[in-house]
Amino acid sequence: MLTRSILYMMISAACFAVINSIIRHVDHLPTFELVFFRSIGTVACCWIVFAARGIDPLGHQRWLLFLRAIVGFTSMTLFYRALQLMPMASAVSMRYLSPFFAAAMAIFFLGERMRRLQWLFFCTAFLGVLLLKGFDQRITPVGLLIVLSSAIISGMVYVVIRRIGDRDHPVVVVHYFLFLSAIVSGVICCFVWETPVGYQWPMLLSIGFFGFLAQLYMTKALQAAETNLVVPFKYAEVIFTLLAGWMVFGEGQSIVAIMAMSLIVISLLGNVWAKRRL
Repeated sequence: MLTRSILYMMISAACFAVINSIIRHVDHLPTFELVFFRSIGTVACCWIVFAARGIDPLGHQRWLLFLRAIVGFTSMTLFYRALQLMPMASAVSMRYLSPFFAAAMAIFFLGERMRRLQWLFFCTAFLGVLLLKGFDQRITPVGLLIVLSSAIISGMVYVVIRRIGDRDHPVVVVHYFLFLSAIVSGVICCFVWETPVGYQWPMLLSIGFFGFLAQLYMTKALQAAETNLVVPFKYAEVIFTLLAGWMVFGEGQSIVAIMAMSLIVISLLGNVWAKRRL
């Protein structure tokens, strides 16, 4: 069962890396247009699940679901913009600081604890960010601010989802997030739309499908085994994205940059280990 859960999480990480690669490939398109395609495809997949299983799409905790949708949309938009401004692997690595921000917010909003060891890993992760920024001139101050803002707001997403708990179906939670994202980004697209050409259409339309698969397999992995055993494999997205950036887009990384990203990932894994000891 554990082996299957790890496989599910690796599939999820690979799907997220595919999405990152597509976003990077069409980075000349407006950010909100990319958000729209990402959202509308997954919404369609959610509707299929609702129809097949008879799930009520409105859910029960509607104000919390709406809040999750707002913060999720904001975080995703900022992250996609960051992918347009810096190397993919760097953006993904820094966005994964979100669990630390989530843990810090959970102290105040959920009454959870954070061990001193977790704070230490938090500091080493930020050291990795500083090294990455300092030795990679492709990361501008604006790009750094955008991706860190995405990570902070993504931390808020974790807190809201924890508050929602299991009282609403996971597909309902995902649907609220992406349905609102589709509406807001769709309206904005009316003013900034740039028509994709040729092969860009199937690529953009596939983003929502891969997004749905990523969410589905991540959920299946978390349902089939203990969270602390499978969550570390989610960070394989950094490795997959690093390889895609190098092989597809020629985004080379210096030894120092790779060490900095490794420090961030190791700190994240250390945080998972420290949480297990609580």
